[in-house]
Amino acid sequence: MPLLKAARTVRENAHAPYSNFKVGAAVRAVSGKIYVGCNVENVAYPEGTCAEAGAIAAMVAAGETELVEALVIADSPLPVSPCGGCRQKMAEFGAANVPVTMATVAGKSETLRLEELLPGAFSPQHMDKG
Repeated sequence: MPLLKAARTVRENAHAPYSNFKVGAAVRAVSGKIYVGCNVENVAYPEGTCAEAGAIAAMVAAGETELVEALVIADSPLPVSPCGGCRQKMAEFGAANVPVTMATVAGKSETLRLEELLPGAFSPQHMDKG
C-alpha cells in the first residue's frame, strides 16, 4: 500500500523530542499524487503541528485542494486516531466518504470514512447566510 509506505517512511523524520510519539501521515489527492507529513513538536507545546496537518499543507502548497484517501501511523498499541482539529482539516478538503486508515507500526489498522470520524462536521454551509 503506497500510503502506508509513505507515512511509515516520513514518520521517521518526526520531531518529537518531548513526547517521543512520532506520527506519520499521507494523503492521496484527487490527482493520485501522495503528500506526506510528520508531527513537529515545539518546546511551547501548543505550537507543534500534527502529521495530518503537514500532509494537507503539502498538498495545498502543491496546488491541490481535494484529498481522496488518508492514512496516519504511529507506534501505539491501538491504531492512532487523528485529533479533532485534523479531522476538521480533512473535512475541509475531503468528501464524507473519504477513507481514513489509522495504523500502528506493528501492523494493526482500522479504516473509517471521514463522516464516521467527524459526524456533523462544520462546513461552508454553516457559513451561508442564505
